Amino acid sequence: MNNTKKSKKDKIASFNANSVGHTEANIFGLPFTPEEADVVIIPVPWDVTVSNQDGTSLGPQNIFDQSPQIDLFDEVVDAPWKAGIAMEVISDQTLKQNKSLRKKAQKYIHILEEYPEKGNTQEMIRIRDEINDACNNLKNDIKEKTARYLKKGKLIALIGGDHSTPLGMLEAMAEQYSEFGVLQIDAHADLHPSFMGFEHSHASVIYNAAKLIPIKSFAQVGLRDICEEEANFIKQNKGRFYGYYAREIDKKLFEGQTWQSVCNEIIKNLPEKVYITFDIDGLDPSQCPGTGTPVPGGLTYSQVLYLFEQLVNSGKTIIGFDLVETGPNPIDGIVACRILYKTIALMLKSNNRL
Repeated sequence: MNNTKKSKKDKIASFNANSVGHTEANIFGLPFTPEEADVVIIPVPWDVTVSNQDGTSLGPQNIFDQSPQIDLFDEVVDAPWKAGIAMEVISDQTLKQNKSLRKKAQKYIHILEEYPEKGNTQEMIRIRDEINDACNNLKNDIKEKTARYLKKGKLIALIGGDHSTPLGMLEAMAEQYSEFGVLQIDAHADLHPSFMGFEHSHASVIYNAAKLIPIKSFAQVGLRDICEEEANFIKQNKGRFYGYYAREIDKKLFEGQTWQSVCNEIIKNLPEKVYITFDIDGLDPSQCPGTGTPVPGGLTYSQVLYLFEQLVNSGKTIIGFDLVETGPNPIDGIVACRILYKTIALMLKSNNRL
């Protein structure tokens, strides 16, 4: 299908939202390009430093492949697709580099776990430095790309890949906005200063983001697998960090508190502008079995979407979001692409872009 000769207005007029999704079109079967779309999706196929099962580098392709199956009607937002939603082409070069570096990282991690006394050999230092440099370069590339799209007035979503991937986007947001908050859906706090020597590990993204002064508060929802150091970090940064542990949330719900009241408690600690970082392992693993580090006892799909709806209904603005750690199996893609579409719809609504 050649859409390059049609204007965006013409594409909207001729597109049949009730038809079968076109698998050769852009994401969700839509006819738009990133240049004309109001919402641009940046795919980052990268999982070099993951410490458990890999495969989330295939998440963007999985989400894309499943997306034409989505019906474009949304119960909350009227025809969000008309704003224009388009995903960039997944980079073969990034995939190739990820595959090469992942093999080196696996070797490094194996040696570190089995023979920790060999952690500072010349070979190990060389591998660690090479991976840290590559991760930093990727971060800078994403930052520059995000900044270019922001200057063009685009709304942006990033899909990973592991949770290290959105740091560059957060850095660009911190240069664009004087103040915003971060709503994190995650089983993990990701507050390690570094993990296994990797400075840009998926386990360090929030620690690194905390260095960004414009981020006034972090609401971490669904925590249930964190270390003592991370728990202490949250306590020591009370007033900026708000940890909502899964067991505490469940206790409130079991004892009669409504999910609406829990959501209101979360939302009140966020400023007017909010960035959402969504590690899909924040969900119960029955809904995302292929994610890199699944943990039992997570949130449900419906709970998360309700939280996002309440966030928008409260008058807050979603300035951007990421969806990371999607695994390669079909159920992960099916769940993730629907979260992606519905969160885009709410982001559009909150920005009055419908």
